Amino acid sequence: MHLGVIGCGVVGLTTALELQETFPNAKITILADRFNENTTSYVAAGIFRPGTSFMGPSEEITKQWIADAFHYWDGIRRSAEAALAGVCQLSGYIFSSTSPTIVRNHFIEHLLPVYRRATEDELKLCQGDWKYGSFFTTCVTESRLFLPYAAKKFTNAGGVITYHHLNALTQLSDSYDAVFNCSGFGAKELCIDHHLVPIRGQVIKVRAPWIKMAFYGDYDTYIIPGFEAVTLGGCRQFDSYNTEICPYDSMAIKKRCYNMLPSLKKAKVIREMVGLRPHRAIVRVEAEFLTKENGKKLKIVHNYGHGGYGVTTAPGTAKYAVKLMRDLFTCNSKL
Repeated sequence: MHLGVIGCGVVGLTTALELQETFPNAKITILADRFNENTTSYVAAGIFRPGTSFMGPSEEITKQWIADAFHYWDGIRRSAEAALAGVCQLSGYIFSSTSPTIVRNHFIEHLLPVYRRATEDELKLCQGDWKYGSFFTTCVTESRLFLPYAAKKFTNAGGVITYHHLNALTQLSDSYDAVFNCSGFGAKELCIDHHLVPIRGQVIKVRAPWIKMAFYGDYDTYIIPGFEAVTLGGCRQFDSYNTEICPYDSMAIKKRCYNMLPSLKKAKVIREMVGLRPHRAIVRVEAEFLTKENGKKLKIVHNYGHGGYGVTTAPGTAKYAVKLMRDLFTCNSKL
């Protein structure tokens, strides 16, 4: 059996690894035209904290994706390969001066090992008039480390990664028995998906080794330490295709983060990065029979549209996508 995976970001790689576990005798090929630092995954801070508006086809399925993803990341964190894979435990605070609902998260309050209300003293940890807050302990995944780790794990197990630019899914080779579409924002053209919208994000990576905890504030402000640097963010610009660094966004991010933690003013800027989050109101993880240009049918499982929560939820949607494919093969064998 020959299976293909389109895309080599965190969604594509976790899907390919899940496929190897489920179909150990299959030939699996990743097709991609962007790798490592050229993927949106590379820009992400990688903290496991799904947004409360994140949604799959149903509430039940969404919760399962998130639970499966957390256990995947936490399993790596507990393993001997944690440092190599770029996964570690991280605690942090989310503060708000406007609403108590902002600091709550129904997806993870009972999933994470710790998620509690911040004390009055903790509300004073950061500068600002913080009225509401939560403390939580979670995982963080640094894609700078995880992407090459996952790619090596995949190829060591016999997988093949090849450069290939696709203009349409109908152009795929007849050699594939099934293909997983993990192309992220590329799916907008590959699938002519008008529901897929870019949400532009910009971050600043700084060297601040004294920052050991994550901090979230109002207006999409976040400070998230990683293995190499601390990520300062951010912005969410709906339907923006601008991939250039915006100096005005840089100034706004610095001002908000410096106001929260003044010590960041002395931190050296390592780099600034921009990513277009592939947002879909309902993340698309579903099977489809595609009619190719030569009239042949091809099994496709789509797995894209995670928005700003690709790193967070990828292992969960990967597991679900592979189950969909397994069910397709089982159904065909019965027929």
